Amino acid sequence: MKQPSGVTNIASAVALVATFACGGSERSAQEGATPASVARSSSGQINGAGATFPYPIYSKWFEEYRKVHPDVQINYQSIGSGGGIRQITNQTVAFGATDGPMTDEQLKAAPGPILHLPTVLGADVPVYNVPGVAADLKFTGPLLADIFLGKIKKWNDPAIARLNAGVSLPNTEIAVVHRADGSGTTYIWVDYLSKVSPEWKSKVGVSTSVNWPVGVGGKGNEGVSGVVQQTPGAIGYVELIYALQNKIAFGVVQNKAGEFVKASEASVTAAAAAAAEQMPDDFRVSITDAAGPGAYPISSFTWMLFYEDPKDKREAKILVDFMKWALTDGQKFAGQLGYAPLPESVVRRELTALERIKT
Repeated sequence: MKQPSGVTNIASAVALVATFACGGSERSAQEGATPASVARSSSGQINGAGATFPYPIYSKWFEEYRKVHPDVQINYQSIGSGGGIRQITNQTVAFGATDGPMTDEQLKAAPGPILHLPTVLGADVPVYNVPGVAADLKFTGPLLADIFLGKIKKWNDPAIARLNAGVSLPNTEIAVVHRADGSGTTYIWVDYLSKVSPEWKSKVGVSTSVNWPVGVGGKGNEGVSGVVQQTPGAIGYVELIYALQNKIAFGVVQNKAGEFVKASEASVTAAAAAAAEQMPDDFRVSITDAAGPGAYPISSFTWMLFYEDPKDKREAKILVDFMKWALTDGQKFAGQLGYAPLPESVVRRELTALERIKT
C-alpha cells in the first residue's frame, strides 16, 4: 500500500505509540474515568485527557518538549473526545482535547470560558478487511452512508462494484465497526456523512456519540482497528495513523470536486486551505466535504481545550509556553506521524489567542 506523502517515519511512530501506551493507552483508559484516574499530581506533573485521534502526535510532543524542559512532565490519557470534554468541564484535568468542537450548550455548562486551540490536521479513513482484495477500494460519501445505515449488506453489491471495476469483490457480508465511546473521530465521520447524505442527517445526525443503525463497537481508534483486523468482511473508520501503523487497507474517497482522493498530508492540507481564510474567532470550524481540487473530504482540525481563567496559574503558564512551542517548533513532527501542519495564518491567530489565558 502506498503511504501518504510526508509519512516517512511510520516505524518510529508505531514504537512511540507503544512506548506511551503504558501511561495513556486508550485500552487501559476509560472514557468515563473517575477524576482520580486523571487527577492532577502534586509532583509537578500536568495531566490532560481526551481525543484518541491526535494521541500519537501529542505523545511525541510531550516527549520532545520534556527534552528542552526536563522539569516539566505532561501526561495525556487517550479516552475519547467525549471523555475529554467531560474532564475539562469537571476541572479534573489541566486541559482537554477533542476532534469535535464543544457545542454552545457544552460551553455554557462549563464553569468558565473555554478556549479551543487547533493543534494539527488529520483525516478519518475507511478501513476494511475484504478477503482476497488487495486493491485500494473507491468510495463515495453516499455509498459510505448507505453502508453505515445498513442498506448495503454485501461487498459485491452493485453500488460498490460499479465504483471498483476490475476488482473481484466477494459475496461476503459487510460487518460495520464503529466507535463504542464518545469520540471526535466519530464526530468527524458523521459530520461528513451528514453533509453528503440527507438520510443520514435526518436519521442519525452529528455528535461525538450517535445511535448507530448497524454494527459493533470498538473502544477508541485502537479498538476499531483491532476489530476490523480480526473480522473478515469488516469496514470501520479510524484516524489515518492508526490505519498506517496497523497496516490496514483503507480506501480512497470521492471529494466535492469529483476526484477520488487518498488521505495524505497534501490532501488534508488542501482541505484546510479554504477554512484557514474563514476561520471564526473561536476556532470552531468544520472542514469535512471541503471544496477545491486535491482535498481529502474527511479531514478535520483537532483541538486542545483550556480555561481562559484557570485555577492553577502555574500550570497555565507552563501550558501556554508548551502551546507556543507546539504551534511553532512542534509542527515539524506532523508529517512524520500522518498529520498535516497548521496553516501559518491559523498559527498566527492562535498565538494571539493564547494571550487570553490568565497566568
